[in-house]
Amino acid sequence: MALKFRFPTFFAPMLVIVAMMTGCQSQSLLEGAGGVAAVPTVSQIAVPVPYAWGGEVRCGAGGCLLAAVEHENNMLALHRIDGRKSTLLDRLQVGYHPDSAAWLADDLLVAAVEGTASLDVFRVKGSKLDRLQQIKVGFSPRDVMVVKAEGGRYTLLASPYNGKEVAWVLDWAVDDQQAPNVKKVSWCEVAWHPTKLKKVAGINGPAIAAACLDDKRLVAVPESNLLSAPVVVARFPAVSRNARPSPQGGWIYVSLETGGRNARVNAETGELQMIVSPLTGSVSVAPLDEDVVIWGEDRELYLQRLDEKGVVVETRWHAVSGFATSLQLLDIDGDGERDVVAFNSGGEVIDVVYGPLWDRASQNRLLKQRAQ
Repeated sequence: MALKFRFPTFFAPMLVIVAMMTGCQSQSLLEGAGGVAAVPTVSQIAVPVPYAWGGEVRCGAGGCLLAAVEHENNMLALHRIDGRKSTLLDRLQVGYHPDSAAWLADDLLVAAVEGTASLDVFRVKGSKLDRLQQIKVGFSPRDVMVVKAEGGRYTLLASPYNGKEVAWVLDWAVDDQQAPNVKKVSWCEVAWHPTKLKKVAGINGPAIAAACLDDKRLVAVPESNLLSAPVVVARFPAVSRNARPSPQGGWIYVSLETGGRNARVNAETGELQMIVSPLTGSVSVAPLDEDVVIWGEDRELYLQRLDEKGVVVETRWHAVSGFATSLQLLDIDGDGERDVVAFNSGGEVIDVVYGPLWDRASQNRLLKQRAQ
């Protein structure tokens, strides 16, 4: 039976490596000509969000805001990240087991909540969260994704914690007088962490895709026909946890939980390449370049540079504080380098690791091999 590791409480006792976040991985500026003392630059911070099953950082005119769920505490949290420090702005009670959150606009967000089988919508007013409404989707949602946002109207996708159905919330706005148009479609068994693709073999134009845990496959539907039956893009020998496209869209990287390998799929041809992992596998993925990728695991991220055939040329490492169930890449501190946000479903914090991510990564593994 494949190990799914869906429950964050399994990882709660894991050690939080505070020293690595503040000391070992700090970097200093060079001394100036006048002999000015070096100024330390923090290369990693920990944002206090326990059991962060999901969330998103959004940087807008008012700076960078982190919306994240505290799964075990049944809370939605709002933090401001200012450069390389974070501040808690607000926390609000939601239903049992919130799983993820996504921004609709700079002041509008939505959270997927298992216990209420709903997408809960919130407005940010000043520094506070204001509950607006609840959209029922008919099952316990694991993920919520903003597929389209135009003129204050949105199309959302909710994928399930368990089951085969996904739910589309079509052409919805906060001030609509009628009930949201929710359409459920059968996809695959446990489609987690949906993503947008610029292209994929078997579909004309952009698509929406997801890795299916229990069905061990990658499926996709065209953006031009969201309610269509999904196309099976690839099948895998192990639980497929997370799929993300490379920046140019040439590859779709897929994290596999077991088997000592991950995968990538050529978006043009459908060619499947298996990528050797230094660990059992991975649970999250964030491609840095067409041939450079970050994989997330328990308490660590490993970065791999590949050749054109998917052979690993080099592996590097970053330590994080928990079970890195989801990764987000963006430039948070405005220095022109992409940073990675690790949402740790098992642990007490969310890690923000500042770039340049490859250059700052260790060439040696930072954690001792865990007992088997």
